[in-house]
Amino acid sequence: MDRPDLSPNRHLEDLSAFLAASPSPFHAVAETSRRLVDAGFTNVDEAANWPATPGRFFIQRGGALVAWSTAGESRPSGGFRIIGAHTDSPNLRLRPRPDHQSVGMAQLGVEIYGGALLNSWLDRDLGISGRVHIAPDQNRSETRLFRFDDPLLRVPQLAIHLDRAINSEGLRLDPQRHLQPVWSNSADSVPRFRAWLGEQLAVAPESVLAWDLMTHDLTPPALLGVDRSMFASARLDNLLSCHAGLIALLSASIDASAIPVLCLFDHEEVGSQSSSGAASQLLPAVLERISLASGWTRDEWFASLASSICISADGAHATHPNWPERHEPDHPVFLDGGPVLKWNADARYGTDAPGAGRVLSLAQRIGIPMQTFVSRNDMPCGSTIGPITAARLGITTVDMGVAQLSMHSARELTGVVDPARFATLLAAFLAEPTSTF
Repeated sequence: MDRPDLSPNRHLEDLSAFLAASPSPFHAVAETSRRLVDAGFTNVDEAANWPATPGRFFIQRGGALVAWSTAGESRPSGGFRIIGAHTDSPNLRLRPRPDHQSVGMAQLGVEIYGGALLNSWLDRDLGISGRVHIAPDQNRSETRLFRFDDPLLRVPQLAIHLDRAINSEGLRLDPQRHLQPVWSNSADSVPRFRAWLGEQLAVAPESVLAWDLMTHDLTPPALLGVDRSMFASARLDNLLSCHAGLIALLSASIDASAIPVLCLFDHEEVGSQSSSGAASQLLPAVLERISLASGWTRDEWFASLASSICISADGAHATHPNWPERHEPDHPVFLDGGPVLKWNADARYGTDAPGAGRVLSLAQRIGIPMQTFVSRNDMPCGSTIGPITAARLGITTVDMGVAQLSMHSARELTGVVDPARFATLLAAFLAEPTSTF
């Protein structure tokens, strides 16, 4: 297997392809699965017997995926090296009965998913992606991936002539009334959404049973700036980290004493309380089944957790040039200043001194610069899968990621060097011998 090219330019090209292939969490899992299979990993059915022989494997569960590698005789003393990230991003998701009309225009009803920057979804050409469950005939049903990349939807903003105070008082959006996209100028001449979706899937409307569909911005990833020093795309939070973890798993020289694991969860943006979220039994169950297949006793399984460590990989806030006062003044964070360690005294991040020390020591050995993020005392701190994973498994967990601006916007911004640096650091984390880490 050829290892991925971790040079910044080639890495960005590959990241762009990954982002373009992943408009929804389900597509992100499909793209990750495709790359894993190409690299020699085997897809395991959760309902089947677990593979007892060494090898490289992964499972899928909706918008989540766990991949791991057992090389030779794995030992409980080595524990697990886990990279955790999430596949979901804030967006607008279609309601079960989305058909709506107002003043003669056809609209689709949406729910707001996660902490979206609502204004960023205005006046953008939007497609639809996700999964649809259909029953092609009476004897079977199936779930299909779906994406429609032509300009289909738009949430038009109110003209300034009708909202003269917008520039002095700011934009105020009612999420129930003001975020419903239009998809036709004539409500009387377009099909109902279910009929349109059935046509796209080549099935009868009544065969379309249910869907998990969402909007995505159609603008492709791009370099920008006079010196092309910035990278803009939708879903950088957190597909950038998913991609970095995947590249790390594919490029690392695996130390057989520690089992490398990549876990991509869904639903982080809404609290992780789902069957495919970090608060579920997904990761604990997979790790325990790996230990059972390796012939460990239950006592050895618990001993392995004491030797394990997780990097919770998620985006970090860069210091904003127009709002520097919103950031902790003694901890500035810069685009391309290096991967960012994230700390919080209230344990909103999982980072502690021993875990941070191990990562910082590793970064120093391989020449990767590091930065530090903490929130101001007068501003609440966000959270990640880190504290959840630490609590569920009782393992050392470090929260870190790549600095970005416009987090939770429909289109986010980062640097051009740090994505490859982050993947390089994660690869070293998976491969570092237990004796030196």
